[in-house]
Amino acid sequence: MECALKEAKKAYEIGEIPVGCVIVKDDKIIARGHNMRETKNSPIAHAEVIAIEKASKKLNSWRLIDTTMYITLEPCIMCSGAIVSSRVPKVIYGAKDPRFGAHGSIINIFDIKLNHTVDIKGGILEEECSLLIKDFFKELRNKK
Repeated sequence: MECALKEAKKAYEIGEIPVGCVIVKDDKIIARGHNMRETKNSPIAHAEVIAIEKASKKLNSWRLIDTTMYITLEPCIMCSGAIVSSRVPKVIYGAKDPRFGAHGSIINIFDIKLNHTVDIKGGILEEECSLLIKDFFKELRNKK
């Protein structure tokens, strides 16, 4: 999770909402990502989607079997769908997202019977992950 936090801080530094993600296989990070929606002018440039694309290239497969994804923020509906579609078996995240979170905050995508089950757990380094996002939005409001 600490590596995902480093990715989130990269997003913060470039003015993106500070969410970071890493994907691990065999105890090694195979992909990293951080939010780049503003930078890429793309609504799908979330940390998770970027990391999934990089991991798929690295493994030469869209199936990310035997991997673990670490995210600083509860995944949204879109990212939850991407996680299920790419067959990530385990997800660990930091802070809850009361506005867009899809692991119980507004809906729980992972409870729906789909073709793939994800073992998901939140609250890891929750305070640090949450504080980074709060500081980002506080700074943004102060600039206005």
